[in-house]
Amino acid sequence: MSWYLMVLRKYADFAGRARRKEYWMFVLVNVIAMFIAAMLDSILGTRNVLQALYWLALLVPSIAVGVRRLHDTDRTGWWLLLAFVPIIGVIVLLVFMVQAGQTTDNRFGPNPKIEAA
Repeated sequence: MSWYLMVLRKYADFAGRARRKEYWMFVLVNVIAMFIAAMLDSILGTRNVLQALYWLALLVPSIAVGVRRLHDTDRTGWWLLLAFVPIIGVIVLLVFMVQAGQTTDNRFGPNPKIEAA
């Protein structure tokens, strides 16, 4: 949960780098929260209102952590626009997101693993 809160604290911070763990823990909590919101929408009969509100609330932090994750692999955040390319774009982004970050400093900042230690 601390990784999720860390992303929320860096709400609109597009600079720097994000570790794989930070990114994927944020994604995991989001998937679980969206599932819970879907269940509540179903029970309350609110037609996906809770899911839409949750998605809107976390739109900017999700983009920001995605950009920082790409920075960790020494790619510019503009690569995130590949998400709009059907199928291939999402697959390429998934490969980028699972790759290990650079172990040394890069043009986007110092290695976040070393900073956290």
